[in-house]
Amino acid sequence: MPENRPFVVTIAGFDPSGGAGVLADIKTFEQHNVYGFAINTGNTIQTENQFFEMQWTDQAFVLRSLDKLFENYSIKAVKIGIVPSLDYLKDIVFAIKKLSPKTKIVWDTVLKSTTEFRFITIENQAVLFEILEKIDLITPNYNEILQFSAVPKNPDLIAHDVSKHCAVLLKGGHNPLAIGVDCLYTGKETFRLVPNNTIVSEKHGSGCVLSSAITANLALGQDLKTACNNAKKYIETYLESNQTKLGYHHV
Repeated sequence: MPENRPFVVTIAGFDPSGGAGVLADIKTFEQHNVYGFAINTGNTIQTENQFFEMQWTDQAFVLRSLDKLFENYSIKAVKIGIVPSLDYLKDIVFAIKKLSPKTKIVWDTVLKSTTEFRFITIENQAVLFEILEKIDLITPNYNEILQFSAVPKNPDLIAHDVSKHCAVLLKGGHNPLAIGVDCLYTGKETFRLVPNNTIVSEKHGSGCVLSSAITANLALGQDLKTACNNAKKYIETYLESNQTKLGYHHV
């Protein structure tokens, strides 16, 4: 059993390119000196440039795997990625909290791929907010946050409203007014996380890497603001690692 490394779990899809999903998460966990487990919500056929096909994992299989991991290990934090429905997500989140109420949960709100394949549609706002009450942080971008409101609103206003239920890190990659500036809404305070460098190369799966870095930092005992700040530094290094869409992981 690993010594002095907290256990964390990623519950996400399998991307054979390794740029996103559980493979990217595990790479990130290792660089942060946490021990990562992975539960696969679905297999994809994709490259860093194209998405071809999706095959979801039966939910009962995911829940059984989750149960066995929590039965055998003390899990400090969980990162959740792509899921096919709110009900699927709800059962996972509620199972985690039943198994270990103190375990931190980060949901990377990937609603569709960059090539427009839609993973999940938010149709029931009541169920959504019921789930968010059990989650510690969500990490939407400026396009994804729009789906969290039943009526059209400014993305920052939506993030502020959602933060009444759980903390929100509104990623700034699509911020039209301040590219790269993330905003952390905790429900009580708002923090602007300013990038050190905005001249970086686009990377496939960068959102997965950011959210798993935050998850690792939370498992290491960092407070939410510190965890997000340190994850931002990590993702910038990742984005600067080369000029292709498949980045290199290093600290």
